[in-house]
Amino acid sequence: MKTTKTNILRKALLAFALILAGSTISFAQCDKPVKLTSSVTSYINDKGEVERTKEEQTVIILSKTELTITPGDHMMNGNVTEYTCNWTTPFKDGKTIAKAVLTDGNNDLHVTITIEGKAGKVTLTFVAEEEAGKKIQVVADKFE
Repeated sequence: MKTTKTNILRKALLAFALILAGSTISFAQCDKPVKLTSSVTSYINDKGEVERTKEEQTVIILSKTELTITPGDHMMNGNVTEYTCNWTTPFKDGKTIAKAVLTDGNNDLHVTITIEGKAGKVTLTFVAEEEAGKKIQVVADKFE
């Protein structure tokens, strides 16, 4: 009987350690800047339909405090005003939502960026308050 209780206790401690390790890895992802690279950009209208796609390399770098988006040779950057992050499997399953004010030197955009991972496919959706109903979406070729 003592052996059974010991085995149960060991299994419980092992399960707790695995959960804690997974939480630490997820937190580590949320605590560090992430870089997403994509080769195709989709422009979505207010009906949720893809209006057009464009082949271009886009690089997005997001931290808790800063956001930089470089589609092609155009760069926008700014400060993050809100940031939430929850990944059950780092870089594969989870979600990050960030709000920021981006500038390209001439114009300011109030944006919401949602990075979502489902079954290993990571998608970023970009919505600007100034462009009501429209979305820009990229699927990550690389997410780190």
